[in-house]
Parts: sequence; structure tokens; C-alpha cells
Amino acid sequence: MSEQNTSPAPAVQWFEIDSELQGQRIDNFLRTRLKGAPKTLIYRILRKGQVRVNKKRIKPDYRLQEGDLVRVPPLRLSEEKPQATVSENLKELIEAAILFEDSDIIVLNKPSGLAVHGGSGISLGLIESIRQIRPEAKFLELVHRLDRDTSGCIMVAKKRSALRFLHAALQAKKITKIYHALVEGKWSTRKTKVDAPLQKNELQSGERRVKAHPMGKASLTEYKVLQRFGGFATLVEARPITGRTHQIRVHCLFAGHAIIGDDKYGTDEMNREMKGYGIRRLFLHAAELRVPLPSGGRRIFHAPLGAELEAGLKKLQNIDGL
Repeated sequence: MSEQNTSPAPAVQWFEIDSELQGQRIDNFLRTRLKGAPKTLIYRILRKGQVRVNKKRIKPDYRLQEGDLVRVPPLRLSEEKPQATVSENLKELIEAAILFEDSDIIVLNKPSGLAVHGGSGISLGLIESIRQIRPEAKFLELVHRLDRDTSGCIMVAKKRSALRFLHAALQAKKITKIYHALVEGKWSTRKTKVDAPLQKNELQSGERRVKAHPMGKASLTEYKVLQRFGGFATLVEARPITGRTHQIRVHCLFAGHAIIGDDKYGTDEMNREMKGYGIRRLFLHAAELRVPLPSGGRRIFHAPLGAELEAGLKKLQNIDGL
């Protein structure tokens, strides 16, 4: 008697929407719930009307309402590869990086080198790590992003209502982000802003490159000189008024003062020289966030500069005035 495959046949799935999921688009909801499902499959079952909300067909941009009953057709999905496990060292690093936490949000001082989320060869990012560290949390999502090599303040929402509130605050420019960057050369105190449109390109390798281009999206960053190290380097404060990919990095380059340690837009010779001062990574740090809280009131969060960058600045002070 031949052996038969006893794996259960896929069945219809039903989801009842609670208040925390209200406002989420149905396509994003399905991408979260149907692990391993390609985006093409999700949009195909939506287009064919196989996904129903309250027994009705809906479009991919339909926003869920509390009490909605979502029907998902039987789907046979490939099994997901098991996710990498957070090491004890990474767990301790993330726990130590928490600056603030309440029932709505977590604010962290993200270490440089830690991607905010997995993908593109990265098995485990900040958000996946936090979800493992806090398995009891039903909802954890990034409010905004930082480049992998940028350190500093980043927010994670613990409720969908908090995520919606903070996204609305970002849209209304009620959240102020303040970065510190060490740049090449002597930045003029008169240069208080860079207003240059930015255009994003993706290379065949998948790498993202951004450049100032008249056909790009309007982009504005405000600047202030914090400290000079002779004519060699300048520590500047940067406030991005818009939120484009690599905005501060490309605006610094456009101004003629690339950020030190930037292996994508910086100067190889300068980056090599700065390693002698102990600065071996991108000197861009999200130092401060000024945020209205979902629970009411407003807070200012400060993220201390990493020890290696602080030590580098002290060494640079020896050439101050040259």
C-alpha cells in the first residue's frame, strides 16, 4: 500500500478586525497575515474577488474597520525559512539602548551597523529582534527609519493607534528630528540650509543611490555649525525638513562637505585618514527627537553619541585651530 501525503489541505481563513487594526489597508494586512505569500498572489486574490470583507469584494486600498470580517480563500503557501534567533549579546545591546517606553511607544538609541529591518541578505534587523525580545507584544512596528550605519533615536509603536498618531504628526511636521554629523572641511556659518531636489536610483545590483537633480523630489535640510576642528572638519547639526532617502548625506555632499565615514557618498582618502582618529564608521547620529506623545503632552528624547565617536572628537580637538 503506497504512502499517502497526510498534510492537511488548506482551508478558508477568517479574521475579525479589532480596533488596533482599524485603518490598515487590506493588502498590507494580508501581507502580514499570510507569511510566505508572494505579493503577486495577494494582489491576484484581491483582484479576483477571492478575498471578501463582510461578504463583499474590496479593492487593495480598502481600509479595514473595527468589526470587519475578512474571508481569505484556501491557499497553499511555501513554508517560511526559520528566522534567525536573537543572540544574548544583541538582546542586551537592544535592552540597553531603550531611552523611553510607555504603553504606546519605545524610543531607542539604535547602534550603528544594525539594520532597522531584515531583508537584502540581513536575516535579523532591529524590529525583528524587538519582536523576539518582547514575544508578549501583539503589535510592534517601526514609526520611521534610519540607515543601517546611522545611529541614534528611533521610535517603535506598540499600538496601531499610536502608529497612526505618530504618522499623522510626521505628515504635519509636528515631529522634529535633529542629527549631528561630522563633515569634511570648514562649513560656513552662513550656510544654514541646503535646498536641493533629490532623485533616487536603484542600480542593477539593487543598491540605492541618491543624487541632487532638478527632476528629483523637493528636499530641504537646515544646518547649524556646532564645532570646528580647524579647517579639517566641522561638527554640524542637521534638521531634515523633508524626509527623503539619504537626504542629509547627499545634501552634505551637495554642499561640498561629505560626511566623514560615509562609504557611499564620502571621500575614500579622508575616510582612511579619519580612521587614525578612531572614526571608522559613518559619523551621522540622530541625536534628538521632539515628539508629541499619543498619550498627551510632548517629550524631547536625547540619544548620547557612541563612545567611539566621542573619543574621535576628543582626538580631533588636538588639531583645532590649525
